Amino acid sequence: MKNDVNRQFRLKSRPVGRIKTSDFDLVKAPIPEPGAGEALVRVLYLSLDPTNRIWMSDMDQYMPPVEIGAVMRGGGIGVVVKSNTPAYQVGDHVSGLTGWQDYTIAGEKPELRMGVIPKGLPVPLPAMLGACGMTGLTAYFGLLELGQPKAGETVVVSAAAGAVGSVVGQIAKIKGCRVVGIAGGPEKCRHIVEDLGFDAAVDYKSADWKKKLAEATPNGIDVNFENVGGEIMEAVMARMNLFGRMPLCGMISGYNTGEPMRADFSPILMRRINIRGFIVTDFFPKFAEGARQLAEWVAQGKIKHEETIVDGLEEAPTAVNRLFDGQNVGKLIVKVADPESQ
Repeated sequence: MKNDVNRQFRLKSRPVGRIKTSDFDLVKAPIPEPGAGEALVRVLYLSLDPTNRIWMSDMDQYMPPVEIGAVMRGGGIGVVVKSNTPAYQVGDHVSGLTGWQDYTIAGEKPELRMGVIPKGLPVPLPAMLGACGMTGLTAYFGLLELGQPKAGETVVVSAAAGAVGSVVGQIAKIKGCRVVGIAGGPEKCRHIVEDLGFDAAVDYKSADWKKKLAEATPNGIDVNFENVGGEIMEAVMARMNLFGRMPLCGMISGYNTGEPMRADFSPILMRRINIRGFIVTDFFPKFAEGARQLAEWVAQGKIKHEETIVDGLEEAPTAVNRLFDGQNVGKLIVKVADPESQ
């Protein structure tokens, strides 16, 4: 073992406003021993996502909140270092809910099950948390199943330089749509247009961003892939066409405020907008299909991916705030251990 202890972030208090290191206890626990039908996994990469903030709260949500004193919930990728089951071989890379810790247990029971990542994939491991993992699947199913974009339509995506939004825009381009991304700052706007192929970008930090949104969507908006909520969501809905579609993936602008998200919903009625909130696990039976298509597009260069990787498990509580500050490009990941040193 590279470490003789298992460092764990355990939730100490429910955050008020920004997430703070003091909201957690960093404890050193024994490395767990796998039982029958189980395997020991060393965590390599930890996925940081807006949903982490939801899990820390006691709000109504799609999974039970993380209990006070429990290891912080989080997705990740690890490597099997000891196994008592044929389902997981030593050296296998696996993905699933690893938690914010150095080691976790995978097993045959449903609550311990993790997916084995196929060997020889033409993408680096971190991409399996981003464009080819749950993030990419969120974009894929949210846009294609719920947004149902058609060639020639206008698709708008908020948080467009982020992990989900950047993939949404590229899939929409593959489908022949005009794609407008909303992002914060000139560099992110440059990135999504020049590097990712979006047709236009709107900098929501500029004073005239609503005017720029109107100029970028002269024919209105057919699909709004919503990640942000609040004022941005209202402005986009006000420009949507009759019978537009709005996959509601997230409302990140309100996660740290503690206030319920409010908006002018009159366009929903007047323009007969079809809005559907979703969680990626709604599409679990189709995950294999989606993952194959995403991997093919990445291998073909049709989807470009980028990761912001922060080094060290101890950085997780502060790094997660980058999601809300707009300080990451693409998928935000914490590297817990060096994959080459196993």
